[in-house]
Amino acid sequence: MRLRTLPLAASCILTGAAAAKSDGHSNAQVLALTLVTTFLLQILSNLANDYGDFSHGVDNELRVGPARAMQSGLISQVQMKRALIVTTLLTLLSGTSLLWIVFSPQSQFLTALLMLILGIAAIASAIKYTVGKSPYGYRGLGDLFVFVFFGPVGVVGTYFLLSNQISLDVLLLASTIGLYSTAVLNLNNLRDHENDRSMGKNTLVVMMGFRNGKMYQTFLIGTGTILLLLWVILFSNDYYSALALLPAFMQCALLTKVWRTQAPATLDSELKKVALLTFAVSFILFLV
Repeated sequence: MRLRTLPLAASCILTGAAAAKSDGHSNAQVLALTLVTTFLLQILSNLANDYGDFSHGVDNELRVGPARAMQSGLISQVQMKRALIVTTLLTLLSGTSLLWIVFSPQSQFLTALLMLILGIAAIASAIKYTVGKSPYGYRGLGDLFVFVFFGPVGVVGTYFLLSNQISLDVLLLASTIGLYSTAVLNLNNLRDHENDRSMGKNTLVVMMGFRNGKMYQTFLIGTGTILLLLWVILFSNDYYSALALLPAFMQCALLTKVWRTQAPATLDSELKKVALLTFAVSFILFLV
């Protein structure tokens, strides 16, 4: 399940909740159920990634990073399929419960239906990242989907669930979290690019090369930080929100390690740092 990835999944929800709270909207029940649904989506994605990469032969003895469940023989293919089915059903149950609580009192069933379609799309995206005959993660599209679902969908979607409205300034925060989340994926792809290339997994790093992948990482972190700074200057309601810039600037400092790295395997420790700093940004925004 890779539970260590859950703080990153929580980042988009807490950021959306922070923006809603600053505009006077909050609901603990809705927030809690949104977090549960998001955690289940993240776990579903992790299980599907384990299943898909093993099925395509990418998880082999040459792979860098923590051992995977199927790769190590701890879980069989049949067991993982069952886990995927159960987690999908739990995600649907949690998501539909959330939509019922939010929209049924106002009889906004059309809005609920549209949100349900978006939720089903998120489930399909979580599975199709590495599963199937033509997974989009093997065609360089993983970055786009991570940005969209961890950024605009996650942040703006949470804001909408809590406020029943959309504010354009929230897109700045959504883009920051989306770019930082994509940076975590890019670090993963930088670490694994040699084995990915040999197994036909065409991530963006495989397509652009290791050095260009470092430049791309700089773009993701740098742009995300600039957008956060713009939000603080233009839309923040108090000075305390500027505290979120501290972990953001630490993100920029981590880029020196990326540029000094010649051995891709040494980037493994950087994934956790970027993910936790992203969570720190969202948590500070939520607290203040």
